[in-house]
Amino acid sequence: MSPPLRVAWRDDANALLRFGFAHPEPGLCHIACARLAGPVAAESWRVEDGISDTHSSTLHLRRSGGMAALHVRVDERMLGIGAATECAYRTLLDAVRGSSEPYILRIWNYFARINDGDGDDERYRLFCVGRARAVDAAFNAPPPAATAIGTDGEPHWLDVIALCSRLPGIALENPRQTPAWQYPREFGPVSPGFSRAAVVGAGDAQRLLVSGTASIVGHVSMHRGDISAQVDETFANLAALLDIASARSGRVFTLDGCESMRVYVRHREDLARAQTAVARHMLRPERVLFLRGDVCRRELDIELEGVFAP
Repeated sequence: MSPPLRVAWRDDANALLRFGFAHPEPGLCHIACARLAGPVAAESWRVEDGISDTHSSTLHLRRSGGMAALHVRVDERMLGIGAATECAYRTLLDAVRGSSEPYILRIWNYFARINDGDGDDERYRLFCVGRARAVDAAFNAPPPAATAIGTDGEPHWLDVIALCSRLPGIALENPRQTPAWQYPREFGPVSPGFSRAAVVGAGDAQRLLVSGTASIVGHVSMHRGDISAQVDETFANLAALLDIASARSGRVFTLDGCESMRVYVRHREDLARAQTAVARHMLRPERVLFLRGDVCRRELDIELEGVFAP
């Protein structure tokens, strides 16, 4: 059995993954989303003490305890977001396929101005097309849990961060929502390629990794312009995922088991309302980080993701 994955807000030099939201530092996956409220330490994903570390011009690879973390960075200025995404995902799959950690469990995608462009020229839709050109059948059977968020600043870097394992996880869909990879044509020429969540590990060491989750029922965005109602709908989706994870895993997942949660808020002026709404649901507010970030659907103002222990 692999060592357990544990996620906590602390600066852990032996973490497999360390996410930072302030200034770039060595060994940190720096995300250009401004911290609005919540923990100030890094979000550290630890497996065990032993870490191997490999760098190239576009890829940072760390391994620990049967798991791997890969951070691919591509400069999109000369390529455009579609070609940059294709390049990033080909780099990722080349590194993962045939490795000792071939199963991609969780992916984070970050790039600026995610909603710029009209219709199929929207940058998020171009991103989805680029990803679809690069991935293989194994990636989509089923696709990993994932997040895609628009960062601050002008277009420059596309960051793709992946958590991989020597063992497969359990991919989950939400019974309240249409699977993202079955969205109708109105959402773009290529459907988004992600599952709603994944259960990883075994027994009491299991963790539920929840994808970027928003106020969507079926495939329809709900409560436009009402961030408080969006938060409530998002937590209804989260509750459904906790229930399905409990049924599939044989362990009970609840909000009280939250190790870490990120809440992305589109408009800074909505922070207080978002905090109040989240506090109605969360038993551990000290584990919730609020970040300034753009949701991939321009009509929505809030998105969250999280890690839960049974």
